[in-house]
Amino acid sequence: MTTQQKTAPAKRRPDDKPFDFNLDAVASEVDLTPFVFQYKDRRWTFEHMQALDIMPLIESAQHGDASAVIGTFREALGKQWPDFQKAGLPQWKAQALFDAYQKHCGMEPGESPASPAS
Repeated sequence: MTTQQKTAPAKRRPDDKPFDFNLDAVASEVDLTPFVFQYKDRRWTFEHMQALDIMPLIESAQHGDASAVIGTFREALGKQWPDFQKAGLPQWKAQALFDAYQKHCGMEPGESPASPAS
């Protein structure tokens, strides 16, 4: 003979509390000033690292460090990316640019773009 356990009825969320957390109301705790740099006699603007959409960054990071850096540049540059890509970029300059960008965004070089700034 099996014993049937009584389960509590599912609690219904009150109509005046349709969610547990309002992500739309969350504001950045850091100044999201863009990072502006000069390269090949042109001014380029990176959106602040903390303002970037994390989903494409995660995808890029799955393919290694170099891909993560380039994926970050692509997202940060937005519509400027095709022109920047055509300009070309030596690897040693890419690392110097990424380090300066991280510093501007309040991150230590080597820290993941998805990591919270300290």
